[in-house]
Amino acid sequence: MYRTRRTRPLAAALAAVLAAGGLLAAAQTAEARPHRTAPSAATAPAPAPAPKPATAPARAAGRTGAADAELLRNGGFETALDGWTCTAGSGTAVTSPTRTGTGALKAVPAGGDNARCSQTVAVRPDSAYTLSGWVRGGYAYLGASGTGTGDTYTWTPSAADWQRLTTTFRTGPATTSVTVHTHGWYGTPAYHADDLSLTGPGADPATIPDTPGGLAAGTPTATSVPLAWRPVDGATGYTVYRDGVRAQTVTGTSATVTGLAADTAYTFQVTASNSAGESPKSPAVTARTAPRDTPGPGPQLPAHALVGYLHASFANGSGYTRMADVPDSWDVINLAFGEPTSVTSGDIRFALCPRAECPNVESPEEFKAAIKAKQAAGKKVLISIGGQNGQVRLATPAARDTFVASVSKIIDEYGLDGLDVDFEGHSLSLDTGDTDFRKPTTPVVVHLISALKTLKARYGDGFVLTMAPETFFVQLGYQFYGSGPWGGQDPRAGAYLPVIHALRDDLTLLHVQDYNSGPIMGLDNQYHHMGGADFHIAMTDMLLTGFPVAGDASRFFPALRPEQVAIGLPASPNAGNGHTPPAEVAKALNCLTRNTDCGSYRPHGTWPALRGLMTWSVNWDRFNGWEFSRNFDAYDWR
Repeated sequence: MYRTRRTRPLAAALAAVLAAGGLLAAAQTAEARPHRTAPSAATAPAPAPAPKPATAPARAAGRTGAADAELLRNGGFETALDGWTCTAGSGTAVTSPTRTGTGALKAVPAGGDNARCSQTVAVRPDSAYTLSGWVRGGYAYLGASGTGTGDTYTWTPSAADWQRLTTTFRTGPATTSVTVHTHGWYGTPAYHADDLSLTGPGADPATIPDTPGGLAAGTPTATSVPLAWRPVDGATGYTVYRDGVRAQTVTGTSATVTGLAADTAYTFQVTASNSAGESPKSPAVTARTAPRDTPGPGPQLPAHALVGYLHASFANGSGYTRMADVPDSWDVINLAFGEPTSVTSGDIRFALCPRAECPNVESPEEFKAAIKAKQAAGKKVLISIGGQNGQVRLATPAARDTFVASVSKIIDEYGLDGLDVDFEGHSLSLDTGDTDFRKPTTPVVVHLISALKTLKARYGDGFVLTMAPETFFVQLGYQFYGSGPWGGQDPRAGAYLPVIHALRDDLTLLHVQDYNSGPIMGLDNQYHHMGGADFHIAMTDMLLTGFPVAGDASRFFPALRPEQVAIGLPASPNAGNGHTPPAEVAKALNCLTRNTDCGSYRPHGTWPALRGLMTWSVNWDRFNGWEFSRNFDAYDWR
């Protein structure tokens, strides 16, 4: 959220970066790319096209015993992309140029996509392998991930003619598969690859996994049922069935089935699968969803709520609005903003707008009395921390403790219902090497999680906790997380995910700012642009479906409950970039709650319990004749 109409620094940077071709600056030099030094690689002139050589691979380095096998399928791309998966449609099979035979891979980086083409291969534990291939054209990587001993890769910044890349690795003691991949780099020309090869001992033949045991249902909501089961040896995925029909496929041992009807009994089963096939279904468990009117734990909000930010500590072009003048349409009122005395102090202060800046500002006593009146009418009033100017980095335990103490003082002084976390800019970022959102190690993230848990424990179940991150910090995590496995990416990418995940049981509302955003890739692997229904549908679907973080299926960000999610929008064209016309807002709500008016993007479920809308801001809505809140009041949630 920001105080003036100027574009925020992150928004401007993101727009420029994406326009330039990726998450990293297009002007970045080879020395500044993720890998510090280029590996040595022999180059060779390209021969005239010849038949692909018969497979007669040398043994992998360091291995003795039976002859090794060629494990890659269609490494010469003679049968198009059979066996390969390329991100965002970036790869195609071409007939020229080729190194041998009649086929080769051409992959084109575009926007935020680095043209990654991959194949997962079964391997043996504790065994040595050699990976090699020939590339030409733009920046080209060849590597293997999931080895159990550390990812391996080799690369070249460019090759005018065919150049051979090769590397070796040894699998870990429990590794049964690795993923071989090629990719280019953001904003660089297309690369070509041919005659890719992985040699080493083949895996033992896979067998169909056993049926999962221990299937159990957690506490249902009115629209969802959480499930969990025991892991099965040799399984690479699990399929959940609802009333005998496939509902979803996951890689872990839990899932939440959403889009259900209230007060309805459902039966669930689960199967385990791998390359050999799918197990029989587990014994069924039955769960009944909660009645629509049954309140869940924690603070009570209307079934469909309107959240707005009130400019309480400053004025801008929208003018100052007194607390008592906020219409009853607003169910949650976030006071903007509490700000730190310095970026790293953790000491948060809040004061009403100075009279010189806001001539119609009320007295502190009048302000507190108006808050009590709102609460008596069933409204929630929160202090929002951060905003555009209020960057907060809790880098030390002392800053964490100061944050808790100072925020508590504000809540107590004004009698507030809770806290909204609106950390922007550089408040949250991930240290290099912090790659798992489930186990964060970065101090500013760990200390924030601890501080919020302490506040929740101090004030109890009635404490309202909301968050308002930008898309850069949440949905961008589908493609990029922190600085990446090799460093070099923007460390803020996806940095809110560990905070949301750690607090999902305490979180009242997440309302991501679907504005001031660059294009973001949705679960359809297509880029979506702010300002229309499609953007809100795709961004909200990611929160309610879940997604693999940075494309890693083993690190899946689970879905939030629909009653925890609201859509964040600007109240008027003056309020921020990406204003969405009322008709488009209605389309987004219709699609997400009724499965109508969905347009080109099809969400993965229907969520009638979607909590509602958030907007920046109450003041800008008043400036615009209350159009936003009037349209919310008029919408038929059914």
